[in-house]
Amino acid sequence: MLKYLGKDQFEGLEEAIAIAKSVGWGAADILRSYYRGESDRGELNIQEKKEGPVTAADIVTNQYILDQLEARFGTQDFGYLTEETYKFESKGVMSPPLSQEWIWIIDPLDGTRDFIEQTGEYAVQIALVHQNRPIAAVVVWPEAEKLYYALKGSGTFVETRQGNPTPVKVSQRQNIADLSLVVSRTHRDERFNYLLQNLPCKNQQYVGSVGCKIATIVEQKADIYISLSGKSAPKDWDIAAPELILTEAGGKFTYLDGSPLNYNRGDVNQWGCLIASNGQCHEQLCNQTKQILSQLDS
Repeated sequence: MLKYLGKDQFEGLEEAIAIAKSVGWGAADILRSYYRGESDRGELNIQEKKEGPVTAADIVTNQYILDQLEARFGTQDFGYLTEETYKFESKGVMSPPLSQEWIWIIDPLDGTRDFIEQTGEYAVQIALVHQNRPIAAVVVWPEAEKLYYALKGSGTFVETRQGNPTPVKVSQRQNIADLSLVVSRTHRDERFNYLLQNLPCKNQQYVGSVGCKIATIVEQKADIYISLSGKSAPKDWDIAAPELILTEAGGKFTYLDGSPLNYNRGDVNQWGCLIASNGQCHEQLCNQTKQILSQLDS
């Protein structure tokens, strides 16, 4: 179905994204039924794990996405890296990279704690990765009834249940002091708080899921998202789909040194400092963040 033509050109990518969009909406329906206590699949069954809570909604939605994608793409040329199957198969031990040419990276429920606490800020995230980089992505924000999707080199679009895709672009705000940060209500240690206190951009808003954070940026309601790992780090499935959604909307999403993110490397942890922005002063933001962190670590 898919063929790499060279120079970031792909055959069959439009069909792949159409399937991913359909699966994304189906996954959103499952999550919303649990969210409203209307699921016929049983109780939510919340379990606290080392990496955070897991619910029946995570597991059921994960299986739905896997079943749908595997039925269409098979397992010979396509690998599947998902939050729930990785936890089950690896048992905490680093796994080797998947060997297939095409890798689906899936987070069936990004923002599980926000799902449990009913903030509405949770998302379904599905990315297709080729040679360690995302080439197609879907992020669904179920409670906003919006689906964001992107293809490498083709821009980012948002659509509702009725379809009608509309292109989205990040803001053109350029003064770093005027930029707005989107941050989590939790996952904030002293080091991260120190960084926030010393950055020149003081406007902050709180949003849960990474997918919802990036949606907030491409909707021009915010401009910056920063991840600073501590005892844990975001995983491939937290970042892969949101990254392409942002970059195809004109933004930038890099490590602190400006290098690109890579996926399916064996270690699913995205350690270090990751910076996502509207791209207008990305290098300046990275440099100021470096200086602040070096002061803290010296």
